[in-house]
Amino acid sequence: MTQICPPPCDHAVIRSAADCPPCKARTGRWVLAATIVGSSMAFVDGTVVNVALPVLQAELDASVAGLQWIIESYMLFLAALILVGGMLGDRHGRRRMFAAGIVVFAASSVWCGLAPDAAMLIVARAAQGIGGALLVPGSLSLISATFGEAQRGRAFGLWSGFTALAMALGPPLGGWLVDNVSWRWIFFINIPPAVVVLWILHRHVPESRDEGAAGALDWPGAALVTAGLGGLVFGLVEAGTAGFGAPGVLVPIVVGAAAMAAFLAIQSRSATPMMPLELFRSRSFSGANLITLLLYAGLSGGLFFFPFMLIQVHGYSATAAGAAFLPFVVIMFLLSRWAGTMTSRFGGRPLLVAGPAIAAVGFALFAVPGAGGSYWTTYFPAVVVLGLGMAVSVAPLTTVVMAAVEVRRAGIASGINNAVSRVAGLVAIAAMGVVVSAVFDDALGASLATLDLPTEAVELLAAQRSSLAGTEVPLALGADQRAAVQGAIDAAFLAGFRLVMAIAAVLALASAAVAAITIERKAAE
Repeated sequence: MTQICPPPCDHAVIRSAADCPPCKARTGRWVLAATIVGSSMAFVDGTVVNVALPVLQAELDASVAGLQWIIESYMLFLAALILVGGMLGDRHGRRRMFAAGIVVFAASSVWCGLAPDAAMLIVARAAQGIGGALLVPGSLSLISATFGEAQRGRAFGLWSGFTALAMALGPPLGGWLVDNVSWRWIFFINIPPAVVVLWILHRHVPESRDEGAAGALDWPGAALVTAGLGGLVFGLVEAGTAGFGAPGVLVPIVVGAAAMAAFLAIQSRSATPMMPLELFRSRSFSGANLITLLLYAGLSGGLFFFPFMLIQVHGYSATAAGAAFLPFVVIMFLLSRWAGTMTSRFGGRPLLVAGPAIAAVGFALFAVPGAGGSYWTTYFPAVVVLGLGMAVSVAPLTTVVMAAVEVRRAGIASGINNAVSRVAGLVAIAAMGVVVSAVFDDALGASLATLDLPTEAVELLAAQRSSLAGTEVPLALGADQRAAVQGAIDAAFLAGFRLVMAIAAVLALASAAVAAITIERKAAE
């Protein structure tokens, strides 16, 4: 069908608007604007909440396990349902599902901001995860459906760079809000960008879908993967305090593992699976998802504890802690477009070997500083090097994943890769919480044994160990004893923090090795 292109084109010759280069370019800019702002809501929310965790621990009287669930409940539903979100977009319209995700995310953000206690906040964060499961895969699939293969790498680079810039503004703004207004406003700030995105989608973004998609959605698969991930994460979180031998830990882990096995079995036989296993026949697709699993496990698991180190051990304000990670996202913004362009020219393999290797060095640098010193000589070098490594990695990783499948399956491919990254963080935060708790308990117990403390003080400290670096020193102790106990608490948390950063470095190196083995040369072309 022919039609006159809409203003401002106003071509004298009647032509197809879909084939008009100026119209396509203008549509591409609007698609990038909508997907960047929408995705930034989900990404910023994660980083902002991390900065607020020490404040939430104090104001809501939350344990470390409770704080983990504030993060994990969001990531659980995001990871479990993101594949369904991708399939819904492919079948019922990517713009429609992206808009639905924005609405759910914004409404649940208001719910989070009004939550009276930690339990309600955890439930509201789960609702945010459902919204994120619709909007995150929709953003990348809209880009894939709008841009041709030659422009896709650059588009993904722009998306990565500008979402990183938004992330750069998020933590300092969130920290300032926590310090000067209220932690509740880190959720309320999602409303204005949500309104902007909905307006852009309504006025300027065309609908797209996979016309060949058919059959019922795989709701049994969604239920099994949610139960499986939930069981595994619940068991790991509880293991931090109860130990792996407790029935309340073993039973959820066994049930979760069984549910995940059943999920994979159903996916292999289903006519309309939520995770089509045939996609993994592509060596590059499988390799890129394994890289994602390893790299994001290190990133999420290690950095979960970074704000606690800055605020509770080094004495940073929430604003300063938010600003501490600013160099990371600025570097991501400055280099992501370049990385996307290099991927289009040379393929993803060289960048996906170099980027994670650089990130491994960054993780290792986090383990160097002690409990004191200036930011510029302690964590600034680590943040810069890690930012460089991730900037080199993210755009190529996204491009390789999306290039390994047909455009019509862009939604499900995006959903799988995003699910893998969320599962990585979900499991890593829980598992590294076990590591930090174990190291903290052993180190603090050994230190307290050398101090001549009253029995009541020892018992009070033992009861608070689940608070890790937030453990309060008994007021009844003398000044010298209080200083010694505080030093023991800081040193014990530092020992756990160093170990998880070392684990993160190993995971990043492993992802570089996987890239060298699995990613085909010029896989993005």
